[in-house]
Amino acid sequence: MAKVLVVEDNPANMTLATFLLESGGHTVLSATDAEAALVLARAEQPNLILMDIQLPGIDGLQARALLKADEATRAIPVVALTALAMKGDKERIQSAGFDGYIAKPMRYQEFLAAITAQLGRA
Repeated sequence: MAKVLVVEDNPANMTLATFLLESGGHTVLSATDAEAALVLARAEQPNLILMDIQLPGIDGLQARALLKADEATRAIPVVALTALAMKGDKERIQSAGFDGYIAKPMRYQEFLAAITAQLGRA
């Protein structure tokens, strides 16, 4: 299965995402801020990154731009995992170049379907 980096500062959301991914047979790497995620992504080369948008310090939008600007991490798909689910948020996030969008609270079947779809494209 795949190696997935989850970037999430909320412990409950991190626990749920990790549980769902591991239940699906994936290996999970985790970071609670963008700075740690950038280092992990470069070193570990995950198959997919799930990125919260509202992170302390560098937010998910800036982190995604940094990942795509780096030759070492440019090809890794980045999916927004966010509570920003108001009208227009999904479009704004997708126009920022994210490869996908998963709204929180996560619905496990939709979450796993989105992960499978993204990994199938990679």
